[in-house]
Amino acid sequence: QVQLVESGGGLVQPGGSLRLSCAASRSISSANDMGWYRQAPGKQRELVAAITIFGITNYADSVKGRFTISRDNAKNTVYLQMNSLKPDDTAVYYCKVRYEGTQYWGQGTQVTVSS
Repeated sequence: QVQLVESGGGLVQPGGSLRLSCAASRSISSANDMGWYRQAPGKQRELVAAITIFGITNYADSVKGRFTISRDNAKNTVYLQMNSLKPDDTAVYYCKVRYEGTQYWGQGTQVTVSS
């Protein structure tokens, strides 16, 4: 079993920035891929950004150019740097890690973008 602990969420004004962190209880150097998802009220959970074991990244069109995903294998942590935040970015953000065929989810962290 792998525990994932997200942090860094909060309330921010439009145009502001936040950095989310997801710390894993197991080494992520062997994780096939890691990703950030989000779910807004009344909407389905959607992929925000993902990064593979080779460092290849993928982003939702709505966040391209504003969000950056990265991983620090030494700290077993994946990050999501979010800049130029918009009210539409308001959601609960979840971290997911996949090892072979098994995936693990964090508990989520709330991000609210509002003036």
